Amino acid sequence: MSKKYIAEFLGTFTLSFVVLAAVVTTTALPLVIPVMAALTLGLFVYTIGALSGSHINPAVTIGLLSVKKITTKDAAFYIVAQIFGAAVAVALVKVLGLALPVAVVATFLWPVFMAEALGAFFFAFGIAAVVYNKAPDTCSGVVVGGSLLLGILVASLGGASGILNPAVAFALNSVTIVYVLAPIVGSVLGFQTYRYVATAS
Repeated sequence: MSKKYIAEFLGTFTLSFVVLAAVVTTTALPLVIPVMAALTLGLFVYTIGALSGSHINPAVTIGLLSVKKITTKDAAFYIVAQIFGAAVAVALVKVLGLALPVAVVATFLWPVFMAEALGAFFFAFGIAAVVYNKAPDTCSGVVVGGSLLLGILVASLGGASGILNPAVAFALNSVTIVYVLAPIVGSVLGFQTYRYVATAS
C-alpha cells in the first residue's frame, strides 16, 4: 500500500477522533471544537503535507480532482483511506467507553445546505492558495487550518453544523445530504473559483 494512503488514513483518523471525542466529552465554549479541528489539520499539513497533500477530507479530495490536482485512482484510494480512518476513530471511541452522538435525522433545508456549502467554499479557497503556491510554504499549515476555522464559523453563522468533511460527518453519525453533499459542492466551487482567479491573465 502506498504510504500516501496510509498518511491520509492517519490524518483522517486523528481529525475524526479529536472532533468526535471533543463533541462527546467537552462542555466548554462552542469555539473550542473548531479550534481543535483547525489545529489538528494545521499540524497534519506540516507533517504529511509533503507526502499526501494532507487532504484528510473526501470533499477536499474531490475538489482537487475537479481541478486535476490528483488522479482519479489516487482520489478513490484517498477517499477509501479517509472513510476507514473515520471508522477506526469511531471504534476507538467505543473502546474508550464514550457514548457516540445520536444519529442525525434532519429534514433537508436549502438555507442549511447553502451555509454548509459556503463554509466549505471558503475552506477550499484557502487550501487552493497553498495548492497553487500562492501562500508561503512556511505558512501552509496556518493558512489551511485558518481556512477550516473560518469555514466552520461561516457555516455555523448560517445555521449549519460546520462539519465540512464527509468523513468526520460519518464519525459524528451525521451522514445526511447536507453534511456529505454540501461540503463537496462547496469544495469544488472553491477550488474552481481559485483556479480561475489564480490563472487569470
